[in-house]
Formats: sequence, C-alpha cells, structure tokens
Amino acid sequence: MSANFEAKKVVVEEIVNKIKAAKSVVFVDYNKLTVAEVSAIRQKCKKANCEYKVYKNTLVRKAFNELGYNQFDADLNGPTAIAFGTDETAAAKVMVEAAKDYNEKIVLKSAFVDNSYVDKSGVKALASMPSKEELIAKMLGSMQAPIANFAGLLSNLMGGIVRVLNQIAESKAE
Repeated sequence: MSANFEAKKVVVEEIVNKIKAAKSVVFVDYNKLTVAEVSAIRQKCKKANCEYKVYKNTLVRKAFNELGYNQFDADLNGPTAIAFGTDETAAAKVMVEAAKDYNEKIVLKSAFVDNSYVDKSGVKALASMPSKEELIAKMLGSMQAPIANFAGLLSNLMGGIVRVLNQIAESKAE
C-alpha cells in the first residue's frame, strides 16, 4: 500500500474519533472567508469548547460512511469546514453567529447531533436553544423555589410563634 493511502486512512480514523467524541458536528461552506476571518472563527470556537477543522470532503464522507451514516453525502461538496462541539448547541451557536457576522461568506449546510442528521433550518433552531447546562440550572432552580418558599414560610411561622409567646410572657410579667 502506498504511503498516501496510509496517511488518508489515519486522517479518516482521526475524523471518526472526533465524530464519536463530539456531541455535535456542524458543516458550513466557508468559500469566501479570508485567513483573518477563519482565525477569528477558530478563536470563537475555542472559547465555546469547539474545534473548527477543514478536511477533504471525501475523507469526511468515508468517516461518516464507516459509522453508518450516508445522509451527509450531498452536503460534502465544495469547500466544507466542520465544527466539532463538546455539547449539543455550542458549535451550532458559533456557526450561526459566524454566518450572521460574515453575511454570505459562510453558509450553514447541516449538522450531526445525537446520532441524527439535522438540516440547515434545524441548525438555526439548535443555535437558539439554551445549552444542556442552562436547562438543568433552570430546572433545578424551579425545583428549589417551592422548597425555599416552604422553608421561608416555616421560618416566619416559627418566628411568629416566638413573638407571640414573648408578648404573652411580657404581659404576664407586668
């Protein structure tokens, strides 16, 4: 086997591992971006715990096919960049923001989230959703509110009883 074939095999394995490790994978067309704009997007991705990479479409297609997914074949044409996200929404948020910031220089294609194909409109919807951590925090906050209110009620009730008993004791002392 040629060295080139072995090198491509290594890259496909790297892509497969990145797909397996990521919670979301977002595909964009980056055709008209300058080097400075790509660097800015990479920095935004890094801040959001995402990774922005460019691979050959054929290698990405092969990696997805190895994992049993062929829905991305149509999207893997032309200049394609990939954002690998550590949560379900981060990569989509960064890429949708980049699409707005750079107008038509970056175009959303699709995404791979929760072992499913997500189209362009789904990526936009995903970007508008709060992250998993934000949802958990909101849920815990709403669960804690009744308990905190009940504890406050008991505290006020006990304080009221103590004040009444104190008033009775003071009136008897007089």
